[in-house]
Amino acid sequence: MWRVGALVLLVAAALAVALTRGPTPQSGTASSHREAPLISEDPAADNTDVYAFVSPDRPDTVTIVANYIPLEEPAGGPNFNAFADDVRYELKVDNTGDGEEDVTYRFRFRTETRNGNTFLYNTGPIETLSDTDWNRPQFYSVKRVESGRATVLARNLPTPPVNIGPRSTPGYGSLMAAAVNELPGGIKVWAGQSDDPFYVDLGSVFDLAGLRPFNPAHVLPLPAEEGVDGVGGFNTHAIVLQVPIAQLTRDKEMPTGADDPEAVIGVYASASRRRIQVLNVGKDLQRDRGPWVQVSRLAEPLINEVVIPLADKDEWNAQDPEGDSEFARYYTSPEVTRLENGLYPVLDDAPETGRGDLAAILLTGVPGVNFTGETQADLIRLNTGIPPSGAVGTGNRLGLLAGDFAGFPNGRRLEDDVVDIDLRAFACGYGPIVGPIIESFGFCGGNANRTPNNLLGDGVDENDRPLHVTFPYVGEPHQGYEHVHHGPAGGV
Repeated sequence: MWRVGALVLLVAAALAVALTRGPTPQSGTASSHREAPLISEDPAADNTDVYAFVSPDRPDTVTIVANYIPLEEPAGGPNFNAFADDVRYELKVDNTGDGEEDVTYRFRFRTETRNGNTFLYNTGPIETLSDTDWNRPQFYSVKRVESGRATVLARNLPTPPVNIGPRSTPGYGSLMAAAVNELPGGIKVWAGQSDDPFYVDLGSVFDLAGLRPFNPAHVLPLPAEEGVDGVGGFNTHAIVLQVPIAQLTRDKEMPTGADDPEAVIGVYASASRRRIQVLNVGKDLQRDRGPWVQVSRLAEPLINEVVIPLADKDEWNAQDPEGDSEFARYYTSPEVTRLENGLYPVLDDAPETGRGDLAAILLTGVPGVNFTGETQADLIRLNTGIPPSGAVGTGNRLGLLAGDFAGFPNGRRLEDDVVDIDLRAFACGYGPIVGPIIESFGFCGGNANRTPNNLLGDGVDENDRPLHVTFPYVGEPHQGYEHVHHGPAGGV
């Protein structure tokens, strides 16, 4: 097992290597909820979050979670949220470090209407996935695409219904569990509605970058408060895929350890639509034609949302990761840092330009930990040779900053507090473990453990619902009948 001290020394050595090579390549990273103008009008195709981690209960596999449809209201009947039949959803893996996908898992969905003479989603309790009282069942297919060749892994797999309420979906946990499917080669897959595992104080952060615990220190002060999970009580639609590591690495082998050159993979997700959409009069209202066009993509959290400026957000979504050098300047001169410095006079101002630390840790990965090469590309970079640090939900929420190298930014686990981690990194508040390493090489003006920058956070430190310790790991979706939303400190 890796020890924290050994890993810290490894990071130090890795950063030294990066410095001797000259400026570390920069790349684009992706975002979270409603991150760009155009895709905010197309929620069924909107990537909200992507997670990639070594599965704690099956450490020879990687689990990828891709969420779509932001801020689903659980009581949104009678036409509840669902995957779109006209969208191509894809999970992509780069195992050669060039920013281009080498392995793709492609998902297409199909929705049936069993009884068109009613407005109801269900005409009675839904007790099984084949229950005829479920009027709008949804099914999907899975393909693996590699070297231009597509292999069908499954057809007509059922999703679970949405979680309507105690009359319509009693015993929802059994419906959710029944939708887990095993595919050839030891692959597991699940797709359906889940609790949104992302947690953040949306209401305060987008009120002039407010952080409730730091309210008195803001230039427009308010009383200090506990954080409020703005995503609490909302659902999303998740595709969860678990694949043996040997099916994702370039050499098709299980890594021998964290220093295996084939151990690091890059992951992202996307959504595409046909280029031409034709609207007709009558029952057949829509017919789509032409090649597929990417309308959304996602890997690292928060960047298209709060780093890429409005003028470039839609273009960023449409491009593939290998072209992200076009956006590199936004990472070394981040607007987030300027806002932190300006809105919180109590902070020790962090450098607003020349942020090589962000490039080394976030953008290409850290050599020796999760570096994928010189290509600038938005990818969740995961070293599959670093073992999990515990069961799902038990990792240190601050990941790398707390010495937990199985967590963000080495991959991203469902429990990782990416908001607090990023807030501190952009403010050069890396903390006592990583900060001294960063500053020893002159990053952050020689001070990468600034105080109180190393305490920054939105006050929401955990998700509002517990995670599952077994596949598919995501929590059960909120009931529409309950109709509860955010509460303090991540609880509802």
